Amino acid sequence: MQSPLPVRDGVNATRLRLPDEGPWDTAMEYMMHRWGHIDPQGIEDRFDAGEIVGEAGTALDRATALRDHTFIWYYRTLPPETRIPVELNILHQDDHLLVVDKPHFLPTTPGGTYIQESALVRLRNQLKLPELIPMHRLDRMTAGILLLSTNPDTRGKYQVLFEKRQVQKEYECVAAAVPAPGHPAVDFPVVVRNRMTKSRSYLLAEVIDGEPNAETRIELLRTFDADRSADAAADESGQSDAGTRGRALYRLEPHSGKTHQLRVHMASLGLGIVNDAFYPDLLDKAPDDYTKPLQLLARGIRFVDPITGRPVEYRSGLQLSEAL
Repeated sequence: MQSPLPVRDGVNATRLRLPDEGPWDTAMEYMMHRWGHIDPQGIEDRFDAGEIVGEAGTALDRATALRDHTFIWYYRTLPPETRIPVELNILHQDDHLLVVDKPHFLPTTPGGTYIQESALVRLRNQLKLPELIPMHRLDRMTAGILLLSTNPDTRGKYQVLFEKRQVQKEYECVAAAVPAPGHPAVDFPVVVRNRMTKSRSYLLAEVIDGEPNAETRIELLRTFDADRSADAAADESGQSDAGTRGRALYRLEPHSGKTHQLRVHMASLGLGIVNDAFYPDLLDKAPDDYTKPLQLLARGIRFVDPITGRPVEYRSGLQLSEAL
């Protein structure tokens, strides 16, 4: 549904669905029920100023009946954010697409505590493109190639490519060279297939029984110097087997796009990605350590451009710190 309010400071207006019935006579009474304990005066001021609107941009006031609107829109008051000390690199821009290298730690879209500090809002403000929309997402902890649509008139042509899985993605990661104890040796390249679902637990994905809906091809690219790998692993974990497992660089080619798919599939082989705080074990939440990014990179993306009809490929210029 199209918002009647324009993007402001790079952020879309918030949409709220009003209930069909309840003990509230007016829209303001319902908003007081939801958020009056936080800022009752602010809610009243917004209604008085006409800053809360319904369909077609009609301004609501204190007396607007609950039943008069199904959806209403308003701008949230954004708290101050500490800038994440990373930068976006623009790789390509034309009348239809923007291609950037997203760094580790920066979320793709606004959410939770990250609003201004998201790739989308930063780019909207930097490039003065309020209608910019990402064509896909990268996890906050994953770096690499990110495609965004700059043109609403052609956006659907690119969305169809993703929906029909006509976009090929390539990732790289650094993990142990040898599976963890209890896991069998792996004969690369290997294809991992299973059924994944979003867990009810905090942000986690999990493997369940059933028809596979997630598939990743994994290829071993190279192993690192044994002494260097052992020192790095010992510094990080202190585990007695750190020196024997070493490190390696892998290429990952997903044929589906489930939440945390690549991280789960690597962990299922006993090859959890370096600096992964979720898989195979969920670690206690801690402040971001910018010296230890998740060693997962969206290296490349390729497809047949629906506008020109020619095959295109975009490659990340970033490098995984543990692969240097």
